[in-house]
Amino acid sequence: MLKKILDFLTHRIFIVGILLIIQLIILILILNKFEEYGWYFYFFFYIIGILVLLKIINGNANPSYKIAWIIPVLIFPVFGTFIYLIFGNKVNKKGKLLEHKNKLNKVLIQNENVLNKINDVNFYNQTNYIYKNSGYPIYENTDTEYLKVGEVYYKRLIEELKKAKKFIFMQYFIIERGIFWNSILEILKQKVQEGVDVRIIYDDMGCIVTLPNKYYNELKKYGIKACSFNKFVPILTAKLNNRDHRKITIIDGNVGFTGGINLADEYINEKERFGHWKDNGIIIKGDAVFSLTNIFLNLWDYINNEKEDLNNFKPDIKGKDNGFVQPYDDSPFDDELVSETICINMINKAKKYVYITTPYLIIDNELETALCIAAKSGVDVRIITPGIPDKKMINEVTKAYYNNLLNNNVKIYEYTKGFIHAKTFLVDDEIATIGTVNLDYRSLHLHFECGVLLYQTSSIKEIKKDISETLEISKQITLKDTKIGLLRSLQRAVLRLFAPLM
Repeated sequence: MLKKILDFLTHRIFIVGILLIIQLIILILILNKFEEYGWYFYFFFYIIGILVLLKIINGNANPSYKIAWIIPVLIFPVFGTFIYLIFGNKVNKKGKLLEHKNKLNKVLIQNENVLNKINDVNFYNQTNYIYKNSGYPIYENTDTEYLKVGEVYYKRLIEELKKAKKFIFMQYFIIERGIFWNSILEILKQKVQEGVDVRIIYDDMGCIVTLPNKYYNELKKYGIKACSFNKFVPILTAKLNNRDHRKITIIDGNVGFTGGINLADEYINEKERFGHWKDNGIIIKGDAVFSLTNIFLNLWDYINNEKEDLNNFKPDIKGKDNGFVQPYDDSPFDDELVSETICINMINKAKKYVYITTPYLIIDNELETALCIAAKSGVDVRIITPGIPDKKMINEVTKAYYNNLLNNNVKIYEYTKGFIHAKTFLVDDEIATIGTVNLDYRSLHLHFECGVLLYQTSSIKEIKKDISETLEISKQITLKDTKIGLLRSLQRAVLRLFAPLM
């Protein structure tokens, strides 16, 4: 018992938490001290508050995000202004990061012959948007394999890792020591001995409670090249918001994995936390893997200040699927909401149905409006959310959106067996996207994300089959289910108002 207490008191998250609390207390004490100067102090902050409000109103942020900041600044002009100045601005490192991306993307040229094979003008416009604003082309000659649950992902990942001959690149938001990660680590150690170039990126905050501090040093002892993204330091800053939420594995440039699955045991149901953990992923083999390799190397070079020649990592196999595949990424530093735009375009172009799975449903007005208009136009819009949430307060915000969506013919289901973590869009048996993007403000506005857009691939049938089976064991929510007491309704209303800041 004493050891557990000592481990907790010396853990990085406890120490960092204490330091952050101390900074907050110091900030409050400083503000109280300045109150002795009376109206001079308030006049100064009144002027600063006006300037902050003008900056918020005239900025390019989403209107919901603006409102969520305007309210605390107006109600608490001193403290609210201070907090906005600390957390409200994006950390502008985009120059250096975009410089890396532009250099790498020079080798990612859209093959016009592939693009011209797309007969659907709506999808043509969609894929053209991604290429022009994210930098990643659409490919053919790429096989896709849908992985409907974490256990299948785990099995296939192990199989493919064992085949590696040249390099293994892995980029994950969460890594936790256990059955999943330990079995992968043993393979990576062996591959290093065989001369394989093994590199790992993990998000420092995502792993703050799952890995020891500077875990990359331990990996380096095994010959594995490793680094953490955006090291978590005990300083109140907006930098804390920008996390690497991607989940990618690339093997020899020929095989790529992505989806919602992190390298921790709950994702493969070896550890139960919130009932059955329903997740998914996708394997791509062939030309399109080149874009996933680019996504990894862009961040790797940025973190390590290196300059790679992407031509050294091109795939040397061709897939046989007749469909089209387009990996893409999303960054908070480029002022382009790629993931959200893809979702809205898919909803707007749907003719028959839109099926969505998401762990969180905390959306802005644009996404909500698109869903409602599609449903009112006769499109079968269905959204599956968790029956057992991982974060109760966030789930309350999700439920705050139910009423309006249901009133506008959107169908909502809750996965009764547990927590659904899969992030999937499926439209009209033709188009799908699978990746790391949650339908919440953090994923859509603040995190580094990625996904794979699929068009007429053979895997789309498997995606539909899985969603249909999931719907059968999910509870359909009705307006009756949304009727709650006054206090809880008020709570949800307040939570929804500040949802963009959560």
